[in-house]
Amino acid sequence: MPASPDAASHDPILQALASDRPAVSFEFFPPKDDEGEAQLWRTIDDLSPLEPTFVSVTYGAGGTSQDRTVRITERIAREASMPPVGHLTLVGQSRGEIETVLKQYVAAGVQHVLALRGDPAGGPRAPWEPHPDGMSHAIELVDLVREVGGLSVGVAAFPEGHPDCGGLDEDADVLVAKSRAGASFAISQLFFRADDYFGLVRRVRDRGCDLPIVPGIMPILNFGQVARMAELSGADMPREVLDQIEPIADDRAAVRAKGIELATQLCRDLLAGGAPGLHFMTLNRSPATREIFEQLRADGLV
Repeated sequence: MPASPDAASHDPILQALASDRPAVSFEFFPPKDDEGEAQLWRTIDDLSPLEPTFVSVTYGAGGTSQDRTVRITERIAREASMPPVGHLTLVGQSRGEIETVLKQYVAAGVQHVLALRGDPAGGPRAPWEPHPDGMSHAIELVDLVREVGGLSVGVAAFPEGHPDCGGLDEDADVLVAKSRAGASFAISQLFFRADDYFGLVRRVRDRGCDLPIVPGIMPILNFGQVARMAELSGADMPREVLDQIEPIADDRAAVRAKGIELATQLCRDLLAGGAPGLHFMTLNRSPATREIFEQLRADGLV
C-alpha cells in the first residue's frame, strides 16, 4: 500500500513535493577514494545554503560502491542538515544482504531509500542476471522495504521509457504498479525535452495514479560524458540539442555555457508545467548546479 495520508503528513519529502514551492534536491555518487570523498563533502557544504529538500547518493555502475554509498548516506543523516535518500539496487546482492542494508539505514536515522533494479553488472545492455538468492524487479524491492518498515521508498521513472520495457504504456503500467506496492515518490532519469516528462506524467495520471514524479536534471557540461550517460539510460539526445552543441563540441567553455543555458530553460519549462520540483545530478560538483539555481531564483521560480 502507498503511504497513508497521515504518514505523508509527517514525511518531509512528501510535504515538500505537495507544497506550492518547488522542491529542489541534489544527487551525488560515491567517490572512488578518500580524495574524491573530501571533494564530495565540500560540494555538500557548498550546496547546503540552497536548503535542498533532500540529497541522494547513488550506487556505482553495476552495483559497485555499495559500502561507500551506505557509509556516506549514514553520515549525511548524522551530520548534514538535509535528509538523505539512499539508493539501493538488486545487482549482485541476495535478499538477505539487501535487508541488512535496509536495517542499517533505519538504525542510522535514514528515512528514505530509492528502490532500483539497477544496471546488470555487464552493462546496461547486458542481459539481467539476478543473484541466486536475490530479486529481479524493483517492485520486489519496494515490497521488501515496506516489509522491513521505517522507511519511505522512492522509485525510478523513465520519461522515454525503460530500455527493457515494451513501450511507453507498459513502462507507465510498471511505474503505477510500484506506486500501488508502496512507493511514495519517483525520480526520473535524465532527459532533455520537457514534453517527454509531461507525457510520462500524463500516462501515469490517466491510470488513476497521483505519484509525485520529480524530473532529473543533468546539464551538458562535458558533451561526451553526458552523451554516454544518456545512451546508458536509454535517453535520446534530441536533434534540437545536438544542433546547438555539436558545432561547439571542441570548446569546453562554450559547451558548458550552452549546457547551463539549455538546462535552465528546461527547468523553467518543467516548473511552468507543474513539475513538483527538480532533482539535479551534480556529478559531485556544485558550480553548475548553483548557477542554474541562482538563475531560477532570480526568475522567482525557486
